Amino acid sequence: MEKTHTIVVMQGDQTGQELLEEALRVLSPSILPPNIHFVTFDLSLENRRATKNQVVYQAAEAVKKYGLGLKAATITPGDPDDVGSPNAILREAIDAQVILRVGRRLPPVRPIAGVHAPIAVVRMAVGDAYGAKEWREGEGLDEVAYRTERITRRTCRAVAEYAFHYAARTGAKVFGGPKYTVSPVYEGMFKEELDAAAARYPTVRYEPQLIDATYALLLETTGEPLVIPTLNRDGDSMSDLVLKMFGTIAGSESVIISFDENLQPNAIIAEAPHGTAPSLQGKNLANPIAMIMAAATVLSYIPDDRAARVCRAIREATLEAVYDGVRTPDLGGQATTSEFTDEVIRRVQAKLAVWDALG
Repeated sequence: MEKTHTIVVMQGDQTGQELLEEALRVLSPSILPPNIHFVTFDLSLENRRATKNQVVYQAAEAVKKYGLGLKAATITPGDPDDVGSPNAILREAIDAQVILRVGRRLPPVRPIAGVHAPIAVVRMAVGDAYGAKEWREGEGLDEVAYRTERITRRTCRAVAEYAFHYAARTGAKVFGGPKYTVSPVYEGMFKEELDAAAARYPTVRYEPQLIDATYALLLETTGEPLVIPTLNRDGDSMSDLVLKMFGTIAGSESVIISFDENLQPNAIIAEAPHGTAPSLQGKNLANPIAMIMAAATVLSYIPDDRAARVCRAIREATLEAVYDGVRTPDLGGQATTSEFTDEVIRRVQAKLAVWDALG
């Protein structure tokens, strides 16, 4: 009896929810293997408020149970007394260590500078500026704001190890690092773990740089594949820059990963790296590439040859559609969101039929 695989679908807000629905159209029963099923949780702001975030914790428990999650973009309210960030809750609840975002070319969209090969940002998933304790003291111009941040050696080691593991697997160079010269105790801990990982992977090229130099040198890249390990806050900014260097922040998925003791993923959540884009809500103009690629990425973590075939078909169909001129307005095209998805579905179905015919 074949094993059943369950994907936890987490609904979101505004355009984020609309794009999730487009991605789920790609993951239709006519395309997916029959042993893949879905369980859905409503993570909209309205339902998070109604359940006082219990729905987020329920979704996290389901991801831990089944190992696979696909999440729409959600609203994080600005009021500190409101429900807060569901992303932060999910990362903590599944014990995530890494957020992986890979910038890649969308042929024939022209990237900036000398960018050619993929650039992966391996970002710390928890700690640092996120979840830090903040407070203010004093009044008027004498008022002072404080923030207490923390990182753990365990998380630093996981990020460093995965960065070198990923670089070894993809033939890339580990490039960049924290501002350890200014923060030798706090950021220096991360640098120590990067140096230790470099010693464990002697065949991986390692070029440590301070984070500010990393930004500057990215504009002079010769086009080689890079893996950039970062702290949580640095990685949030760095990944947005890297994805935009390839043409659009909506061009690649984001993957939150929790590892076991052997650095094997035991829970992942794939999502789009962009927000809910309220200005595009209801206009059918948003770029669905990131959410479609996120859906494909979830399939890549299923140990099933049929799932792997569908994953490859979705990825190739998505990039081929862009190559053949089917593009949303952010990429200089005229296709609507649904028209782009329709084209991806058509191409996926054609690929799977041809591959089946060829055996």
